[in-house]
Amino acid sequence: MSGDKSEFKVRVRQWAQQLDVEITWLGVRPMRRKWASCSSNGHVNFNSELIHLPERVQDVVIVHELLHLRIPNHGKLWKSLMRAHLGDWEEVMGEVGSGV
Repeated sequence: MSGDKSEFKVRVRQWAQQLDVEITWLGVRPMRRKWASCSSNGHVNFNSELIHLPERVQDVVIVHELLHLRIPNHGKLWKSLMRAHLGDWEEVMGEVGSGV
């Protein structure tokens, strides 16, 4: 957990490569009610507060959002991909709350 925006963006791009998704625009900015958001055209925004949280929390939010570039819902396929990449992701999200 470094608190550096550029390092966080590198982490996001590494996950995007691993998940084989394309980001066309990546932003890290203050967000009031969400940890992240994305659009179908590859625009992804992350809450700037994430850079101060542990990496395992960052990973859950990053993977959650990037998988939505392929799967727009939280159905069985999305959940199984989350589990495949992060295992205990639901437990981690329970620690930080909803808003993704």
